[in-house]
Amino acid sequence: MSRAKVGIIGCGNISEIYFKNCQAFGLEVVACADIDVDRAKSRAAQFNVPKGCSVEELLADPEIQFVINLTIPSAHATVSRQALAAGKHVHSEKPLALNLEEGRELLAFAKEKNLRVGSAPDTFLGSALQTCRKLIDDGWIGKPIGATAFMTGHGVESWHPNPDFFYQPGGGPMFDMGPYYLTALVNLLGPVRRLTGLTQVTQETRTITTEHRFGEKIPVNVPTHVTGLLEFEAGAIGNIITSFDVWHADLPRIEIYGSEGTLSVPDPNNFSGSVRVRRKDAKEWEEIPLLFGFKENSRGLAVADMVDAVASGRQHRANGDLMLHIVELMQGIHVSSEEGRHYEMQTRCERPQPWSTGFDVTALLTSSNF
Repeated sequence: MSRAKVGIIGCGNISEIYFKNCQAFGLEVVACADIDVDRAKSRAAQFNVPKGCSVEELLADPEIQFVINLTIPSAHATVSRQALAAGKHVHSEKPLALNLEEGRELLAFAKEKNLRVGSAPDTFLGSALQTCRKLIDDGWIGKPIGATAFMTGHGVESWHPNPDFFYQPGGGPMFDMGPYYLTALVNLLGPVRRLTGLTQVTQETRTITTEHRFGEKIPVNVPTHVTGLLEFEAGAIGNIITSFDVWHADLPRIEIYGSEGTLSVPDPNNFSGSVRVRRKDAKEWEEIPLLFGFKENSRGLAVADMVDAVASGRQHRANGDLMLHIVELMQGIHVSSEEGRHYEMQTRCERPQPWSTGFDVTALLTSSNF
């Protein structure tokens, strides 16, 4: 049995966990590429990858079947399309695309080429969020009627060495962190029918405070405080706040409110965390043991799931339809704010298939025959 051959494009900070996990998941990384070829060669040496090269050279390699696209957000759709044009399935970091139009074009091109497209985040496949999904599906809180989601902080310029792109289109708190929260909500509650949003730009510039660029000011060209109201197809109503303008907050990450109780969902940027339930007559919260594998940082898990799905002919979980719906949710919140109206969703998706109880999810990592 041969292993699936993978190429990684983009060798920046986030790439290290993908290199480590691809090896752990039984995927064979045969090449990596970057716009800075020296950086690609450095990563190749670090992780014993046979070839560090240019993007063009990687895409021309007939051995590679799957591409992991870890470029900056503004390049995601372009690089993913290049991978498809080269005849390769592709999984990108979040977001799938910067807007609905380029996302639709990407999925249409993938369908034309009979290839798969997927995108991060895949944290919803982790132990904590899969446990939450089972609790909802098994009726622990009754019928879901509402949800709240909060991601608040004060930006990235105090710790990220190059924070510029976080404040340009494709960045901001909604496009940077919103995918984790929205994907978790759609996984738990299903697709959204319509929404309303309000956004604002609080500061026109940000001052970098990391050592090598200390004091440098960068422009802010995206909203940095974003709120949305979401009407789910199944009937629940949710609200989400994502902000780079909040110094301090003491809010839950996500809560799901049901007719029989409340579910406290941990940080959807992680694969693990504390899952708690409080049913209507309970005097206190009950912590629920995590029921599935992948409690550690398992970024790249969706790639392993895609590899298995291609081999078995099923739908992969972090699929293009789901991630296009997430892109439209983020864009729709901004459009609603700009135009002062409800936004009716144009896309829809199915809730991704959950892990089955008792299913050894590690089996999918070694089951595919390529």
